[in-house]
Amino acid sequence: MPAPSESSRPAAAAHSSGATFLGKARRELDSLVVNVELTLTSIIQGVALYFLTDSAREPLGNLVLERWIYVANGLLVIFLFWSRSVVHTVTLLRWPLQFTHNFLYIACTLFEAISFTELGDPVRWYAFQSAFAFIVWILFLADLALIQQRIREARGTEAAPLYDLILRDQFLNIRWLVPAFLCFFLAGVILTSTWPDFFLRERGHIVIAAFQFIALAGYLVYLLRLFAGIAPLIPIAQAVWQRQATVKPGGQESGL
Repeated sequence: MPAPSESSRPAAAAHSSGATFLGKARRELDSLVVNVELTLTSIIQGVALYFLTDSAREPLGNLVLERWIYVANGLLVIFLFWSRSVVHTVTLLRWPLQFTHNFLYIACTLFEAISFTELGDPVRWYAFQSAFAFIVWILFLADLALIQQRIREARGTEAAPLYDLILRDQFLNIRWLVPAFLCFFLAGVILTSTWPDFFLRERGHIVIAAFQFIALAGYLVYLLRLFAGIAPLIPIAQAVWQRQATVKPGGQESGL
């Protein structure tokens, strides 16, 4: 086999240097996207917590016990939104920024925060929770394209099992879990507005709120168990992505 000519060595070195530079730039951009997403999630859920805290001062301080369950439900909603956002960030997000995804996050938080101002009005609480759940459902639908892109990139690699689990969870939420929450919240609106004597004056709404607490707590347990199951797969997927993000000779990125 003939040895490489002297003239080809500088070109090979240039390609290698270019691959190293572009690979480093891609890693920095990926890190930037993750930091932006985590910052955005923390800020918007901090805003939601502010409204929940402001609304919770009176019922907690004056021992208005019937509203305590709504404060607890609000906290669970924040825990769930923040946790799902973090799982989404560490498993799926890379350069470029996903503007539609982030805009939907902000829209979700708008209705989430407004619902937290209605702790004393069950009808309006469930109305705004319904709007919140509907936008969350749209968010799950919008994220499907990104998950399918990651599955294509990971096909035939050690990262494939992670994205298969994420896709299964995504479809579970789209087909069953989020629609179930949406129907529950709509039922809460109908019940509290149609039969106010029982559900409002006789405090029957507490029963609905208790079921919401159980459902949210169960969903949080499910989410924590999901993350515990996929946590060992995340470093493997990251290693595969870093390997794919290196640039081949000729200036083409692999796996993209």
